[in-house]
Amino acid sequence: GLFPNKSGGASIYGAAAWVRYSKLIAPLSVWCNWFAWSPVLSLGCSIAAAYILNALVPVPGADAPEVVAWLAANGASVAGDDAAKIAAAIAAVQPSIRNWTLFTTTLGPVSLSLNAAFFIGMVLMLLTFAIQHRGILGTANVQKWIGLLVVVPMAIVGIVPLVTGQVNMANFSDLVPLAAAYAPEPGAWNVAGWTLVLGGMFIAAWSTYGFETAVCYTSEFKNPGTDTFKAIFYSGLLCLGLYILVPFTFQGVLGLEGMLATPIVDGSGVADAMATMVGGGTFVHGLLVMMMILALMLAIMTAMAGSSRTLYQGSVDGWLPRYLSHVNEHGAPTRAMWTDLIVNLVVLAIACADATSFFFILAVSNCGYIIFNFLNLNAGWIHRIDSGNVARPYRAPNWLLGLGTLFAFVNAAFMGAGAKVWNPSALWAGLITAALIIPVFWFRHYIQDGGKFPHEMAEDLSTGTTAKKAGMLPYLTLIAGIAVVLLANAFFVI
Repeated sequence: GLFPNKSGGASIYGAAAWVRYSKLIAPLSVWCNWFAWSPVLSLGCSIAAAYILNALVPVPGADAPEVVAWLAANGASVAGDDAAKIAAAIAAVQPSIRNWTLFTTTLGPVSLSLNAAFFIGMVLMLLTFAIQHRGILGTANVQKWIGLLVVVPMAIVGIVPLVTGQVNMANFSDLVPLAAAYAPEPGAWNVAGWTLVLGGMFIAAWSTYGFETAVCYTSEFKNPGTDTFKAIFYSGLLCLGLYILVPFTFQGVLGLEGMLATPIVDGSGVADAMATMVGGGTFVHGLLVMMMILALMLAIMTAMAGSSRTLYQGSVDGWLPRYLSHVNEHGAPTRAMWTDLIVNLVVLAIACADATSFFFILAVSNCGYIIFNFLNLNAGWIHRIDSGNVARPYRAPNWLLGLGTLFAFVNAAFMGAGAKVWNPSALWAGLITAALIIPVFWFRHYIQDGGKFPHEMAEDLSTGTTAKKAGMLPYLTLIAGIAVVLLANAFFVI
């Protein structure tokens, strides 16, 4: 490709397009990609830890004998309706380990807790680190088998209800937004309704665009010229199929109230729903719980691979501190991986504290992901203008580059309108987090490197041409993107 010597993912290639126009915009792409991908480690580990905790010390159901006994003895003294009394009973009789915490505190809009889920998640994170330490070959072999164990059952869950006639098409009407988040009452296609829809699309972007990480292994592929295209194309095709099939089946079987049930929203009841869909008993339920844990482990390994290689290549190119450019004997960027691990242990403690903290981290990281996507989708046409004569293994048609540019602005609207749905301060926290690259890059470029790029990056800048053929277009694109975010945030309100 344009930069066959690089590892680190799409943000690295995008940064090379922007660096001719601004030294600050280029590292922004790398930084936003990292703080978007890196929290997948902590968020994934927190969900997997919850599954393990539920399997080892499950929360008693509303009809459990101990819950019934507690209600009989104490229900009259609890204020509220029956649902509130049942919730109080379950909280009172559930195993004490679920309420235990070694330390807890608050940090601005979020909480932090070193509870049981945190320590289970920490073990999972260390296990992932050990696998990644072996480099791409060992990691790829593990991921291949985990991927099969996840994809095949997921496809079965998506197909079986269609074959057995469990999908009720009435569950897809009326096709209107919710009146309020997490409430089953239908709303209308007004400003508030569209805001909730855009909030859903905002988070869906974080979930579905992630197959772009297939290119993070580019320099480690046997044949980067052909394998990179195969990796991104077939990963996208697989994700597209499953992301259409499985949500369609869930909505068709569970309906609106089922989809908004607490166990589905927080993820703890997804395996139960899957077992019901395929007609399985306790054994099938156990297999599906294991599948969900493996799916999360696959996401965690993918995230560590992508985010650590982004840190590594960002360091090699002169965006991030020098110490991150070290690799071990297997070619794995271990210092970047350690940095990822330490940061994510802190984020894990936040994610495990409560749902508000979890969704805050998710929304902030997605702001970074949308910024990265905006810069990268526009980097395509910048590369085409500035370096159109350079040979490529695959040359995207011009109409595809144009479509990517259009979607870049659609994503910007998702962020401006939708981030507030998950937390009122998420958008501004995301923008502040993105701006933290300024002192980091300033330290590396002007303090460590004396205002000059490393030799490797200087070579990349001479690829194709050093002229800025795009003129003012990149700057006008940035201004337009900022305007879309601010206008969408001002217009769309709940």
